[in-house]
Amino acid sequence: METSSTTRHTCLKLEIPGTEPIFVKGTWFDTHFDVSVTDGLHAWVCDATEEEVKDRAAQWDQPVTEYIELAERYLGFQQPGSVYRFVDAGDDHKRLSWTFEREGTKLEWRWKLRPSPDSRKVTAGILDFLMDANIRLSEEVVRKTQSFEKLKGEAEKCLEQSERFSNDKMEFESEIYAKFLGVLNSKKAKLRELRVQLSKRETKRGAPTEEEEESTDKTQSYHSGSEVEESEEEPAKNLTSTSRNAPAGRGRGRKRARHE
Repeated sequence: METSSTTRHTCLKLEIPGTEPIFVKGTWFDTHFDVSVTDGLHAWVCDATEEEVKDRAAQWDQPVTEYIELAERYLGFQQPGSVYRFVDAGDDHKRLSWTFEREGTKLEWRWKLRPSPDSRKVTAGILDFLMDANIRLSEEVVRKTQSFEKLKGEAEKCLEQSERFSNDKMEFESEIYAKFLGVLNSKKAKLRELRVQLSKRETKRGAPTEEEEESTDKTQSYHSGSEVEESEEEPAKNLTSTSRNAPAGRGRGRKRARHE
């Protein structure tokens, strides 16, 4: 018995130009498949056995799994570019065919379907499958919609929070910049004040003060008076030495005169 994990179901509303739409239901297994078709009034079925599938796959030089996957792709979804046909094959049989390209060559697969012994049951089964699929899709749509609305609400909250953070950041930056500018301006003013003070000090060091000029004048006059005194003292010393030497000369002259 086939396990549910290896069983897949598809149902295709196949629209063929020039005819009424038909519904193709497929049940796919690993090594074989079943196909049932209804136009709403009549039904046809095809039970592709494992031997038949293996023989068809060998004719096309394909593994069985690849053959089944390709058949499921074309009977599960109507492929654009593929030409589908559902024509009489005699004895109330029908032939379902579709085309595909392989390595640049257009190929066609055909499967013959026999009339269903119970068309009503087959048609009801297809309708039940479509109803169940529609319910599942509706529930999925509801879940997706709820999930979308939830994500939308969270996204709006995130956007609102982001805008609030952005506004707070702008306010914080404006406040910080204002404080920074105030501090910067005060530092600049302090630097200008220090430059002015430094310039004044350098100017005072370069130009002599009045006290320094007066002290310089006094020093010069003092040196001048000392030079005059020294010049007066020198003649006085000379005179003194001359006067001391003069009497000695006279005495010697007198002694010589008397001796004579």
